[in-house]
Amino acid sequence: MMKPIRLFLLPLFTLLLFNFVQAQTPGARISGFILDDTKKPLDGATVILLAAKDSSVVSTQLVNPDGGFVFKNVKDNTYLIKATYIGYKTYQSIPVIVNQQKPVNLPPFILSLAGKRLNEVAITAKKSYVQQKIDRTVVNVGALISNTGASALEVLAKTPGVQVDAEGNITFKGKSGVMVMIDDKPTYLSAANLATYLRSLPSSSLDQIELMDNPPAKYDAAGNAGVINIKTKKNTTRGFNAVVSANYALGFYGRTDESINMNYRVDKINIFANLAYNKQKTFRRLEIDRDYFDANGDRTSSLKDISYFRPSGNNTNIKAGMDFYSSPKTTWGLVFTGDISRDHDSSPVYSLLYGKSGGLDSTINTLNTSTNKFDSKGINLNYTHKFDSTGRTLTFDLDYIHDAAGSNQLFVNNTFLPDGTLTNSQTLTDNLPSTINIYSAKADYAHPLKGKAKLEAGVKSSYVSTDNAANYFNVVDNVSTIDYNNTNRFLYKENINAGYVNFNKTLGRFSLQTGLRAENTNGSGHQLGNAQKADSSFVKHYTNLFPTAYFSYNLDTAGHNVLVMSYGRRIGRPSYGSLNPFTFFVDKFTYFSGNPFLKSQFTDNYKLAYSFKSLFTVALAYNYTTDVQGETIHNSNNVFISTQGNIGRQKTINLSANSNFQPAKWWSVNLYAEVYKNTYQGAFYTGYLNQSQYTFSGNGNNQFTISKTWSAELSGFYDNGGTYGQFVVLPKGMLNAAIQKKILNNKGTIKLNARDIFHTFRPSGTITNIVGANANFHNFLDTRVATLAFTYSFGKLTNTPQKRDTGGAESEQGRAH
Repeated sequence: MMKPIRLFLLPLFTLLLFNFVQAQTPGARISGFILDDTKKPLDGATVILLAAKDSSVVSTQLVNPDGGFVFKNVKDNTYLIKATYIGYKTYQSIPVIVNQQKPVNLPPFILSLAGKRLNEVAITAKKSYVQQKIDRTVVNVGALISNTGASALEVLAKTPGVQVDAEGNITFKGKSGVMVMIDDKPTYLSAANLATYLRSLPSSSLDQIELMDNPPAKYDAAGNAGVINIKTKKNTTRGFNAVVSANYALGFYGRTDESINMNYRVDKINIFANLAYNKQKTFRRLEIDRDYFDANGDRTSSLKDISYFRPSGNNTNIKAGMDFYSSPKTTWGLVFTGDISRDHDSSPVYSLLYGKSGGLDSTINTLNTSTNKFDSKGINLNYTHKFDSTGRTLTFDLDYIHDAAGSNQLFVNNTFLPDGTLTNSQTLTDNLPSTINIYSAKADYAHPLKGKAKLEAGVKSSYVSTDNAANYFNVVDNVSTIDYNNTNRFLYKENINAGYVNFNKTLGRFSLQTGLRAENTNGSGHQLGNAQKADSSFVKHYTNLFPTAYFSYNLDTAGHNVLVMSYGRRIGRPSYGSLNPFTFFVDKFTYFSGNPFLKSQFTDNYKLAYSFKSLFTVALAYNYTTDVQGETIHNSNNVFISTQGNIGRQKTINLSANSNFQPAKWWSVNLYAEVYKNTYQGAFYTGYLNQSQYTFSGNGNNQFTISKTWSAELSGFYDNGGTYGQFVVLPKGMLNAAIQKKILNNKGTIKLNARDIFHTFRPSGTITNIVGANANFHNFLDTRVATLAFTYSFGKLTNTPQKRDTGGAESEQGRAH
């Protein structure tokens, strides 16, 4: 009943709101556009509304991506409008008269180049760490000194509302299943490969992180916890310019990162490239304690596993492309992306098996050695056409991505008696090749309407094919024989067709945005048989609707106090690897296995938020998810098998607050805190799962301006633990500090950063609801790291309109392998 009621109430609610705002009396507005001398919009320019009488500031805002601006609810008076943009001369209008609340539409303001290079201009303003928008939170990566030398994954771990566990799994506002995108494009990676990629991506290549717990209909509906969009740096300047950076970090082992971001713009051609290379070796110690029980609840044995992980490797990331401005209104773009990773890991596991009386029965030493490679190549063709200055725009993207991965592993298990006598030896090898091909095409159209309204529509189609093989061999006396019990090959194909419409309108103090997205999914999987196992296959076809709605109201005429209500529905499709029924060995007592019967999960998101001048925001959110996907652990003959399963229902209520303030001219602070409760209910291995817990989590950072060339930072986070399906985690936290010095006429920067100073980030907890066993785990991670970094900028620095280098591969990115 809930689904038809929801689909009925949403259009009715939208219609009532629209009629309500139409009935309101609109205030006067002043609107216009800010363009450069080539008639292209200056996205990011600042527009200031001044009272003509005394030049006092009435209101300030940044222009939209199309260069447009609107001052709403303007009282009758005479005004001046000032427009500024770095590298351009300041523009000030002639007096603008507002009379009888009639709207004023101004001709475009044309800003001319200042004729100076950027290094000759003293810039004192800097971006805030966190900025609030109606449908997302924007985090400016470079605003934190401690982000210097960190990886993209480490930057995410410090982002408000985001948590990263020891394996690199990402949760957002207490929920898993978030879709991570790079420049509006999905990564098409499994959770493990995504973590590896983000560890290799240096923070020097990042610009912003967009957090969307309820994305608009334009975005793919995938990701039940919302979307995290990582935006990389994009040069927007004429001539040649570049930024180079290098750093050396020392934790348990040393690691290095180097990158260069280049851009060359001449006439109608813009060429850009971003290259990054890193070499690293890290450390992790994992302890898992298990107790086994009989049917009467009496302990029969216990096991202590101690694993040491020392992965080492190198990674190269490449992003290069070209924009061709065929006319003032039309732009063609071509973007190539590449990722080459090679790593090696020797991870010994020491297992101590104790009997019923607590005495040591035997020890098992496992040598787990693996050599891995991952290569990814992608190409994107994009097109943008602006029909006129009103914002009527057509865009399309064509994408192709090819990923190839491979792993060769060696497992040697030796069992000893307490006196050191060898009783058993087992050797197992495997070869795990994997390929994935992704094709995507999408088109989007935006059409402004009368009365400050806008209609958007778009279509998308994607096709994905994966081929994963697992070749296992038992080795006896140096002779290898096929292990048919674990050897198989899995093929998966998926096609998703989608379309959406989105409407927004502003009238007086009210703003309304509603959208509806439809997605049709067609998937098929085939597990090939072998000499001892038969084939198996499955086919899935389903179509779903995903409505979204936003409603905002300015509590005052200046727009300083704003209320926002929103609703959205999301889907979490299984990752391609989760559907693959492979078995992956960690040691003799721990396996990972796929689940071809895993179902998609669906989430309804409700949110009410209040913000004051983007300086303070408080929000209350409620999320309800069905067929929750999560890691499950079950016990089979004293072997723990981990797989993705549908746990049941999840209810999450979240109260969060974010604040930016400046106690002194030399000191600025950003604080984020949230309290949420996760409740899991549903059928489980042990019967019925009913688990819930309140969690408090907070982030904070302090920025200190010591002088014109010296600055410092103190930041950290704390989490008091919580419940996530079967897992109950203990408190953890981290404190960071950094200091920065500008050199070489402010073109260069030297930074020293210390992360996790007291080494308090040690994720640990308990695994519950295991038949015939219980377990707890403790991690000791290589997170206490000191980094020395150098950055240098050179070349001409005169701003010009920004290129578009994003693509259309969106929802499939976080699901590969």
